[in-house]
Formats: sequence, structure tokens, C-alpha cells
Amino acid sequence: MAGNDWINSYLEAILDVGPNLDDAKSSLLLRERGRFSPTRYFVEEVITGFDETDLHRSWVKAQATRSPQERNTRLENMCWRIWNLARQKKQLESQLAQRKAKRRLERERGRREATADMSEDLSEGEKGDIVSDVSAHGETNKGRLPRINSVDAMETWASQQKGKKLYIVLISLHGLIRGENMELGRDSDTGGQVKYVVELARALGSMPGVYRVDLLTRQVASLDVDWSYGEPTEMLTPRNSEDFMDEIGESSGAYIVRIPFGPKDKYIPKELLWPHIPEFVDGALSHIIQMSHVLGEQIGSGKPVWPVAIHGHYADAGDSAALLSGALNVPMLFTGHSLGRDKLEQLLKQGRLSKDEINTTYKIMRRIEAEELSLDASEIVITSTRQEIDEQWRLYDGFDPVLERKLRARIRRNVSCYGRFMPRMVIIPPGMEFHHIVPQDGDMDGEVEGNEEHPSSPDPPIWSEIMRFFSNPRKPMILALARPDPKKNITTLVKAFGECRPLRELANLTLIMGNRDGIDEMSSTNASVLLSVLKLIDKYDLYGQVAYPKHHKQFEVPDIYRLAAKTKGVFINPAFIEPFGLTLIEAAAHGLPIVATKNGGPVDIHRVLDNGLLVDPHDQQSIADALLKLVADKHLWARCRQNGLKNIHLFSWPEHCKTYLSRIASCKPRHPQWQRSDDGGESSETDSPSDSLRDIHDISLNLKFSMDGDRSGASGNDNTLDSEGNDRKSKLENAVLSWSKGVLKDQRKAGSGDRIDHGSSTGKFPALRRRKHIFVIAVDSDSNEDLLDAIRKVFEAVEKERIEGSIGFILSTYMTISEIQSFLVSGGLNANDFDAFICNSGSDLFYSTINPEDGPFVIDFYYHSHIEYRWGGEGLRKTLVRWAGSVTDKMEGNEEHIVTVAEHLSTNYCYTFEVKNAGRVPPVKELRKLLRIQALRCNVIYCRNGTRINVIPVLASRSQALRYLYVRWGIDLSKMVVFVGDSGDTDYEGLLGGVHKSIILKGICCNTSNQLLANRNYPLSDVMPVDSPNILQTSQDCTSTDVRESLENLLKS
Repeated sequence: MAGNDWINSYLEAILDVGPNLDDAKSSLLLRERGRFSPTRYFVEEVITGFDETDLHRSWVKAQATRSPQERNTRLENMCWRIWNLARQKKQLESQLAQRKAKRRLERERGRREATADMSEDLSEGEKGDIVSDVSAHGETNKGRLPRINSVDAMETWASQQKGKKLYIVLISLHGLIRGENMELGRDSDTGGQVKYVVELARALGSMPGVYRVDLLTRQVASLDVDWSYGEPTEMLTPRNSEDFMDEIGESSGAYIVRIPFGPKDKYIPKELLWPHIPEFVDGALSHIIQMSHVLGEQIGSGKPVWPVAIHGHYADAGDSAALLSGALNVPMLFTGHSLGRDKLEQLLKQGRLSKDEINTTYKIMRRIEAEELSLDASEIVITSTRQEIDEQWRLYDGFDPVLERKLRARIRRNVSCYGRFMPRMVIIPPGMEFHHIVPQDGDMDGEVEGNEEHPSSPDPPIWSEIMRFFSNPRKPMILALARPDPKKNITTLVKAFGECRPLRELANLTLIMGNRDGIDEMSSTNASVLLSVLKLIDKYDLYGQVAYPKHHKQFEVPDIYRLAAKTKGVFINPAFIEPFGLTLIEAAAHGLPIVATKNGGPVDIHRVLDNGLLVDPHDQQSIADALLKLVADKHLWARCRQNGLKNIHLFSWPEHCKTYLSRIASCKPRHPQWQRSDDGGESSETDSPSDSLRDIHDISLNLKFSMDGDRSGASGNDNTLDSEGNDRKSKLENAVLSWSKGVLKDQRKAGSGDRIDHGSSTGKFPALRRRKHIFVIAVDSDSNEDLLDAIRKVFEAVEKERIEGSIGFILSTYMTISEIQSFLVSGGLNANDFDAFICNSGSDLFYSTINPEDGPFVIDFYYHSHIEYRWGGEGLRKTLVRWAGSVTDKMEGNEEHIVTVAEHLSTNYCYTFEVKNAGRVPPVKELRKLLRIQALRCNVIYCRNGTRINVIPVLASRSQALRYLYVRWGIDLSKMVVFVGDSGDTDYEGLLGGVHKSIILKGICCNTSNQLLANRNYPLSDVMPVDSPNILQTSQDCTSTDVRESLENLLKS
């Protein structure tokens, strides 16, 4: 409620009423007559919730009431309500303090444990001192953006990019995105982010060294929106296309690529997109693979040209980018734009909605989890300002500035981080187009002389609309451009102007406060601010000195800046907190000195431009002094103007892209590792893939996996410290040694070098590549008997097609390969009944073989190289073991350990723990939080009714394994059918979304799975596409006939 002056007017009015409020008799009479009961109203209305708009209406009615008694009663009612507001405010402040204290304790405990693990070789810098002049984010404190000649620097940099042909993928899902005539402001989803991503894509596409940029978004074919949003592809015309003609190729440039997902004929808000994101990921994956091969033919000598980076914008696109990055094994970048935790804190402070109501409206918990996953997966997080890092990102479990400084110090010293990772926070201010801006050189006493290039023109209409307010329009103009929101602090600016007589004599004040028709039609908050401004104008008698036009058009904003510059005026942004401050850059580009708040983004802008003064927005005198200083001192004004014009190029799109591409170049290159050059086609059955199976070694079934085995090829220590000398061959050899340690003596040695028989037709590719459809059985059940029953029903439903070989099967489960063998033997099944096995919740992938000499399974080691990104290895294992030791059953008095290490079930990429009492184990979200606080990136899955915990690489999962099969072998995801139960492990949701078909077998589920799923950060309903035509449910306790009918209905659709 801070800044709402009408609240103060309530209290002043109540005081003006005087003793009548204390007259119990008059109030009592009103109650007895039944006209109004403030007490009953308080109980029935106020306690149930607080509505600021309704309170404002009540005040208006009270003012209009002529009867003193009725007016007193209304004011008494409002006293109750204001008291309730104060009570709520105290409760919210207490809850906020408790949350901050809890977060601080958790963060400090995580730092201590992480530091203890790395305590062998701590440096002074890691103990808390700043190392040299390097900041916590790997940047020097001395001028992040060097002030050098833009033209020379860009020409030098461009010459260095010759020969590079990069492919970059940007993702922005929500809103309506097109290259021209953007409908900014059409709705809350089509705003500044839409303009930003389009201009970024356009600018990157024009940069030297960049061959193609794809901006992926949602295809909307709805009658509610323009037809252009339904076009699959739109080329973005470069602003300066003549500059880089040498880069033009058949598929070069920047494009908007619209992927169909979600309701086909509806434009829906971003809060409803979450269930459909897996469908987008599958569609985007198909496009990227296709484009990579097209570019490979054009510029890659026949080899696929994979994206150098995938960049997600906002939480929904960050979630998508993380999944795509994992599926393709390429680096990921992320820009939050607006962060969920910060919004949640602000909404809770307002006190209008409970946390559950906030989540119902905004799906805020799913958004926060997506942002946490983006931190887990990103190489680089791009921010606009330091304030975004210090005040917003530090709210997240996955980012700690202090721990990040320690990790960076170790990286610089080339010391292991023990499996801990932190994304690099990089400040790159948004770019702007300056080529069309001509700074105003004239003044009010002399017109600008025209020339052939820029002839003089009549004054814009908006000038006269503003000038009509002033009695002396030739005075310098102080310009503020902001909507009438309390956070923008406009009233303090007016007070500062009104109370400083020298400033009033020297300058005029122009307030561009959005567009309005009538005050009554504005929101209560905006109306109250505007009314306060009008009252202050009247109070200080500022008529003829303050302009506040009702209307202006977006294209007239540059003309307003030009008018202020023409009068030798000043631009001011007095907001309490300004996240970035784009208007400050726009003003500087037009030659205006600035006065800005010292809170937030303006600090970074001022450090670069040095074109004005920073002030405390709460200090009215400081604001007046700064404005007076710039207006009165013409030499200072000229110096600030010149500095702004000289350095403004640092906020141009070319400069933005230069820094952007330099950051991408610092990422360790990653891309799919296998060789596909000799495949001869996506689904060839006659040509051998040559090296594609070279390193898939035979593995015996009776393996004993040991957590103490040799993990030199799979430790997953800090990827920035990996020695370049450890090539792929060495890693695979070490991995084979690790896997083969437990082989029984009567089995042949796994490292003997045997290969799949390439001479037989079945050995050229996995058998699943020859199938028309792939059925994935991913049922999580209480017992092996239920799983076996589900498998038999599915087999019986398609017995004919199974015998013909047109349908292949994949078993996807939490079990190890040894457990799968035992399960198959006990159920009378053969390993060759399945083409592939996704084991350990998605951390291992095996294929079946026919040749008995090879053994029944071979492991895909390339899959390990695909998922090992940010795998914590031994450092993660130590932390998990320590956590397991801390989970005890104190209810029984003996503090028995509930979670124990299952060494015999663990592998190099899956640490397994057994749980004795699932009801006593902390929820999965708590374990994920604990690991993120310690900078350990992994995917935690509670399996088998909560009696087992699998911890696997962060971008590994059973659903991601299916995408890997598509990327590796070209298996069409739309031809897959996934069978699941009513519920399952905590990765259950990932199996239902996407372009594949899903059949839910009713009556088959884990008894306690519903409890496991309830312990997540967000409701399962927020992410399950319940209305998707790709999902069908069978009848309760279905038979094979029911499964057959469901399949026929599903495949028809």
C-alpha cells in the first residue's frame, strides 16, 4: 500500500469527523435500526479477504454521503478494514522474515558442506576475499564494456569471424510473434520480450560468422488472431542487409519458425502452455535435426551442423531449451526476463492472494521449477543488470553468489570443483536500433538547419500538444516518461519540483503518464496516483509549468525526446527500483542528460554512459538538487550530453551481439558424438553405419555394479576442467573397465573387443530401427507380477504384428539390467522380446542381440557421453551418502537409518538408495533443493512406491532416452506408443507429454505413488495434457481386448 496517498486521506477524513466517531450512541442507534452493522460487515467481509479497489469505492461513497450519522458509520467500517490491512501487513512481514531466515540458514549450511568437501585446497579468495579485481561472475570490476571506437572495433571483430558459419537457436514460446507490425500490448503475453527476441534474432542473423538463426515459437492458427501467426516460417529482413552480403546462402539469415503445439485452434495464455511443452520440444527437435542436416549439405561438407547454442527466453522456453539441450547435447543459454520467485514474493507482500491462489492463477510453482532447471542446465545466464543477479537470481536454490565465487576461484586455479557447477551470470544490456535517430542540435531560439540528407520538417503534432501547457515553453524541459504507478515515484518528483523555487524558475516539467480518456475509467491505483499529481500541481500552483497530456502514440515518443533535447532539458527516472531502464538509453541516444534512481539497472547504464547523476528516489531534496545542477550548469549539461552520444553505441544491437557471440565462444563445444557419415539415410537397412556402433561393447548380464569401482571415465567432475588429452577413446576404455569389474568368471570378458556382428542383417542397426511402430512399456507397479501382467496384455493385443516384426518393444523402468534379466527369466520372457531397455530411470540404455555369443545385451556408451553433462560423480555421491546418514526414524527412539546406500544397484551414472520407511523420507523436492543449494546438478527420482531413490544426471530421464533414440537412430517419436499406469515414479509426468501416443492402463499403479506425486512443487494437473488427443485411458482392470481397442482408436486419430 506504500505510495497510495488516498489511504492517508482516509485517516485525515476520519480525524476531521472529530468526536462523532467516539459517540457510541449514534453508532449504536444505527446498528439497532438495522441500517448497517460494521461488526457484522467486518466478520463476514473483511476477514475473508482484502480488496483495495473495493476499499477505494467505499471511500468515494463515504465522501458523497450527506448524512453525518451514515457517514460516521461508513468511516467506522473503514477503520475496521484499515486495521485489518495493517494486521495483514504485519503477518506478511513476519512470514517474509521467516522465509528469509530459513533460506539464509539453508544457504549457509549448504555453503559449509560444499566448502568442507572442497577444503583440501582452499585459497584465500575462496574463503571470502575477492580475488584480484575479478567479480563473483568472472568479470572485471573495471568497466565491463570497454569504451572504444565502435566502428574500428566492429571491423576488427568482424574480420576475426571470417570463415565461421554458426547456427543459433532462440526460443520464445508465449505471445504473438512476427517480424513486422508487432502487436505490442495486445495482451500481457505480447510485450517487450516479443520485441526483444525478434530484434535479437534479426541482429544475430546479420552478424559476421553467423550463418543461420532460428527463433522458435508457437504456431497459432486461430480466428482470434491474424493469419500471419499461423505461417510455419517467416524470414526476418535484416536492417542493414548490404553490410554482410558475403554471408548470404541458400538457408542463411534469421527466421521465425512456428512449431504447432497445444490446442490447434486456440490462442491461450502462457500459464496454460505448461502441459504442452513436451509436444513443443519434440516438434522443435525434429526441426533442428532436419535443419542441421540441410545446413550440413550446404556448408558442413555433408556432416550435420548442430546449433552452437540453444537460448531460452522466459521460464517456459528455458524448460524447453533444457530438454532440447539434453536431447542434442549442445550448450544452453537462458534469459529470465521476469522471474517467478521475485513475482511470488511481490504477490505475497500484497496480501490479496494466498500462495495456493497465486499458483492457481499464475502456475507460479511450475514456473519456478522451470527456472531452477534452467539454472541446472545453462552454461550462461544472460541478465540486463547487476540488480537482477543480486536481488532476484539469488532467491533461487540453484544460484549462490558466494559459492559461485568459490567455484570460479577454483576454476581459475585449475582445481577440481568436486562435481559442483554454477552457471556463469553475464550482464549484456538489451540492444537498441540507433541508425534512425538523429540527435537534436537546435534549440528553441533557432531552428535546425536542413540539409539534403535530413531536410527540415514541420514540428510534430505532439510538440504543440505539450507546449500548450506552458506559459514559457522556451525553458528547459524536465521529462519523465512512466505510467502512473506508485512504484514509478512520480509524486515525489512533482513535490521536488514544486518545493524548489529556483528549479521552477529555470525549467518546465513534462509528465508522460500513459494514455487515458477519463480518470474514472482508470484502475484505482493509477487513478489515485494521477489524482495525487493533480492535487500537488494545485497545491504548489504549478499551472503553466507542468504538462501532462492525455494521449500520445508510440511512434511519437522519439519526438518527445527530441523536444526535450531541443529545449536543453533533462530526462529523469525517479522510480523506487528500476530493473533495467530502457528509457534512459533512449533518452541518451537523443542527446538528453539523465537523472536516475540509484536502485537497479540505471547504475550499470550510468557506469557505461557517464551522462548524468544518480539520486536516492526517497530523497526529495536530492532529486531537486540533481535536476537544478544539470539545468543550471550548461557546461555540465553539454558534457553529459556528449558522453551519452559518444558511448551510446555500447547499447546497440551489434555491440550486444558481439558480446553475446564472444560468450558463446567461451562455452565448451558439445554436440552428438557418434559418427553418422556413412549411414546412407535415416532408415537404411542395407548400408552399414560404419562407426556408429564402434564403441557399443557387449556386456554380460550378471554384472555386479560397485560404487567403489573405477570411475575415471564417468566421474563427471567440472567440465571446465576436463583435460583435452582425455579423448573419447580413453573414456570409453575406462568405462568398459568399470562396467566389466563384476563379470563372473564363467562369462567372457566385456573388454575383449567383440562387436555386434556387422555381417548379419540384424547387427547393422538396432532392430527397433526397422519397426513401423515402437511400443514403450513404462508401467510403474507395486510388484513385478503387475508389470508382467501389463506386458502380457500388450503383447497379446498386438500378437500378430509382434510376430511379423512390424512392432518393436522397449522396456522402460527404474530397474538395473541385472534386475531386468531376473525379471524376464522369472516371467518366462526372452530378452529378444524387446529391442531396447531403458534402465535405472533413464541413465542407461541397452539393446538386445540375437547372437548368443555376444550375450543378450549391448550397452550404448554414446548415450553416457550424451547425458554426462554436469554429472557430479564422486562429489555428488559423498553428499548423497551424508544426506542418507542424516535421515533417521526418530519416532521409534532408536534413530534407525531409513535411507541406505545400495551399492549393488548403483552404476557410474545412477546412485541408488533403498528406503525402509517411505513415509518418513523427506519429499523429493526437499532433496532436490538440498543438492541445488550445494551446486550439485542431478535428477532425483523416487521409485518403487518410494522405497528406492535413483539419482541420475540432470538431463537424463526415461522420456529423454526416447528423444535420444530419435536423434541417434531417426526413430519417429510420433510412431511411439507409451504405456503407463494410473500413476508411477516421480518422473511419471514426463512420459505423458509429447508427440508420441500414450495409453494409461487403469487399475495398474503404485499404491503410494499418489502420495509421492503430491510431494512435488506443483500439482500434477498443471503439467498433464489431460485433453490431448494423444492420450487415452483404458477401462478399469483392462484386458488385452481393451488395449487393442484403445490402440486402434489412438492410431486412427
